Amino acid sequence: MASQANMDTLPWRSKYKVGECPTAAFAVACHHRLHTPMYFFLLNLALLDLGCISTTLPKAMANALWDTRAISYQGCAVQVLFLVFFFDAEFSLLTVMSYDRYVAICKPLHYGSLVGSRACAQMAAAAWGSGFLNAVLHTATTFSLPLCHGNAVDQFFCEIPHILKLSCSDAYLREVWAILFSILLAFGCFVFIVLSYVQIFRAVLRMPSSQGRHKAFSTCLPHLVVTSLMISTSIFAYLKPLSLSSPSLDLVVTVLYTVVPPVANPLIYSLRNRELRDSIRTLLEYTHLQ
Repeated sequence: MASQANMDTLPWRSKYKVGECPTAAFAVACHHRLHTPMYFFLLNLALLDLGCISTTLPKAMANALWDTRAISYQGCAVQVLFLVFFFDAEFSLLTVMSYDRYVAICKPLHYGSLVGSRACAQMAAAAWGSGFLNAVLHTATTFSLPLCHGNAVDQFFCEIPHILKLSCSDAYLREVWAILFSILLAFGCFVFIVLSYVQIFRAVLRMPSSQGRHKAFSTCLPHLVVTSLMISTSIFAYLKPLSLSSPSLDLVVTVLYTVVPPVANPLIYSLRNRELRDSIRTLLEYTHLQ
């Protein structure tokens, strides 16, 4: 790749609305009654969502503002590194959160010992660490390839599949194998999430109280929606039929899976969680008074 890579930019109507992410993170960090395992994982999720948005949109908006479509080779590599890191870490964290819900509902008497503060820190560190290692693997493999099919990336940010199209060497198969390995890991996480919720639903349906069933479902619904949104948008982006592929559709689909889930996640959790919603309101009122 030459020193400059062309990038499509987002239309201005795609505003950078990420205020919900840092607000949710501050609300969890500042209110002691939210210092529980579930909210600890929500804090990590909000930080990862903020990272996902901050990796792509600021550069795209700057390009639109300055009427340019360029990014340096090093900037492209950094963007790929952080994007893969945040997305992989987020999916790993969602897997951990399904385990948290499983223990809370299926093994409530053992919740304190199985999901204590130390275990939470270890699981969160494992999610962040696995995402970083996977990101380093993909970035090193992708940017070690010789590129000879121009330097134009048909996207508003640097993305591995589009960079591989520029490769002129069979060495790109190394990155293909790395992608297949990541897909297998993601599939393993997906199976774990599904099995966790099978056990959760079985436990909930055995509850004698309708109020208990409603409360259990309400605590799981935001996680289910967030996980389904992330998986469905990613599957549609990468597994859609080639007959449907076009530059404009690819741009819309990319925005769908890179922007919509991170922006929607804090809204989904805050709308369904009264404690988090009240804490955010209190934080905003305090900030306004200052």
